[in-house]
Amino acid sequence: MLQFENNIVLWLVIIIPLLIIIYILTLRRRKLFSEKISKTLWNKLEGDLSKFKKHLKFLYLILALLLFILALANPLRGTKLEEVKQEGMDIFIALDVSLSMTAEDVAPNRIEKAKFEINKLIGKLSGDKIGLIIFSGTSYIQLPLTTDYSAASMFVDVIGIDAVPTPGSIIEDAIRLAMKSYYQEKPAQKVLIIITDGESTEGDSYKAAEDAAKDGVMIYTIGIGTQDGTPIPIFDQYGKKDFKHDRSGNIVLTKLDETGLIQIANLGGGKYINSKTNVDGLDEIFKDLNKLQKREFGQKMFTEYETEFQYFGFVGLLFLLIEFFMNEKRSSWIRKLTFKKNTD
Repeated sequence: MLQFENNIVLWLVIIIPLLIIIYILTLRRRKLFSEKISKTLWNKLEGDLSKFKKHLKFLYLILALLLFILALANPLRGTKLEEVKQEGMDIFIALDVSLSMTAEDVAPNRIEKAKFEINKLIGKLSGDKIGLIIFSGTSYIQLPLTTDYSAASMFVDVIGIDAVPTPGSIIEDAIRLAMKSYYQEKPAQKVLIIITDGESTEGDSYKAAEDAAKDGVMIYTIGIGTQDGTPIPIFDQYGKKDFKHDRSGNIVLTKLDETGLIQIANLGGGKYINSKTNVDGLDEIFKDLNKLQKREFGQKMFTEYETEFQYFGFVGLLFLLIEFFMNEKRSSWIRKLTFKKNTD
């Protein structure tokens, strides 16, 4: 099994589709150019060149680049698998991604503030499993429970309000999805942290919180936003800012609903935190969690690794050398065949 020491380097893979797009556009421009000049002149310029070899050279270049990126990320191969005893909890964070979370009553806006706090919490975990749920009109598992904290942070970073297409904010769905997603075999302490502005549109979140508590899930809620009311920004395709209006043309205001969140936390045996008045809300929750009795669980893990970057780098260099020395000209027998066809 391979894993990478420098996961952030893998983002360089984005370069590859961009290069492919540029290559395709270049081919189209050359085709348009060939149609504008005489066939005789074009044959003099490109007649001896093989399209297949041109494409093959580009393929080798892309493969070399991909392998170099993987080598830079330092792939590690597990060599020793052992069952490691750990103490920890199973923590799901449910993040509201409804449109109201773009409100700017906290800087820079509600959802970005929430993501920043989540990453702070992830940075403090050790031995605990972390999972991500995103919800609005429905709920999805963004990341199953894992101890790969660097991967968890990457998944947090890409969350946006367009992550769930169904509008609304149904907290009940998020709670029930979390209940189904904890490990049932040798379960650890189960914790659910809900981060939202509290404007739940449907469902019975109180009943869901009661059911979760009976199932051993401790629920914490964090309220994002203010109770003063603030407009919901929307942007057109050109980035021009406006605000959401109702059917009568009035600007829609979104407010933090603390009452429901306090009740959900009480029913879930946890605590409610206001992120505005308590800037260290997640830190406070983290301190609470450390006071809980953590359950010991065994997990098979690789305890020794060997680096594999040299193999990726060698094959990448091989592809690069092949690309460099490959002649784009057609093979001699193909040139003769083409010449005979043209003369006939």
